[in-house]
Amino acid sequence: MSGTHQFSDEFAGDFDQDFDQGLEHEFQDEDLTEGKMSQAQLDELYAELDGAGRNLRTIRDFIRFCVSKLRAYDVVVAQGTTDEFAEAAAIVLHTLSLDWSADPEILDCRLTDSEKQAVLELLSARITQRKPLSYLINLAYFCNLPFYVDERVLIPRSPIAELINQRFYPYFDVDDANKADYYNHGLQELQLTPPERILDLCTGSGCIAIALAVAFPDANVDGADIDKDALEVAWTNVEHHELSHQVNLVESDLFAKIPAENQYELIVTNPPYVDAAVMAELPPEFLHEPEHALAAGQDGLDLVHQILYHAPDYLTKDGLLVCEVGDSEWALRQSYPEIQFDWLTFQKGGSGIFAITCEELLEYRDEFKRQVDRAMGE
Repeated sequence: MSGTHQFSDEFAGDFDQDFDQGLEHEFQDEDLTEGKMSQAQLDELYAELDGAGRNLRTIRDFIRFCVSKLRAYDVVVAQGTTDEFAEAAAIVLHTLSLDWSADPEILDCRLTDSEKQAVLELLSARITQRKPLSYLINLAYFCNLPFYVDERVLIPRSPIAELINQRFYPYFDVDDANKADYYNHGLQELQLTPPERILDLCTGSGCIAIALAVAFPDANVDGADIDKDALEVAWTNVEHHELSHQVNLVESDLFAKIPAENQYELIVTNPPYVDAAVMAELPPEFLHEPEHALAAGQDGLDLVHQILYHAPDYLTKDGLLVCEVGDSEWALRQSYPEIQFDWLTFQKGGSGIFAITCEELLEYRDEFKRQVDRAMGE
């Protein structure tokens, strides 16, 4: 459900040209933005779905119809897919047991009656329940790898995926084939040797830990999370990818149960970082995700301050911390105006991710401690 592939590229170009031709009117209502639908709205939706089942024929028809309804009913698309077209294609292709690598010629293949019903039932659930598609089908992709997900974990969507795919170049010395010329990081000359031991802090579904293990097959990867339920999902994914020999999962409140002797060349973390104001305004789709995996205090940095303070105890002398803070980037910059965090840029979009060395973490440790004490005192 993520990434750019032949199927989506070729159809999207065709789709944009004729999207507005022959589609039903877009239906908007204030209640829909709150995830609530009146009986009249439900009746209209079901009538539209019934008409689609009788009149539409091909994969192309159903993808087009799904896009129109996702837009008409103001469904928020931001958890595993990037826009309504990607979401619509995922609804249809998943139902038909097809993937993004399918030949675009299949767009004109006709659906059976049972296939039509299955597509429309999934679309109906997506609109009426406002539940993210990944939860409805228990599937999400990260670094082009499939992961089981349910409402015990966040849906994978971090820009860290792009960094993993590049094997953390330019920070680590990797094969020329994996190097990209669009990174322009302040630590560009670091060129560390590939990590032998990696920690994924706040691992959730385990997607980052598993993707790291695939990217660095000679490394041992630990995935830590405070949530036992999330770790059950992560273990399901570790077993599915047959990586139990390489990925170890630990129930731990940040570093609390990580052995002090563990020294990592790389720590990657995507902790909770949503501030209180944003949490109060989240659209219905995000309310299906575990709140404790999103919320992080007034400024979104409650856990980030702790990570910055404790991380150097678990990094090697030349170790590197990569941390995602999302829209709380501004708050972090305000908290530490004198620190030159290395803010990453990405070819495929995304922001709010920084890198910092163990040496720098130690240099500013007193500052991190003051912020930790301030947060605990509030």
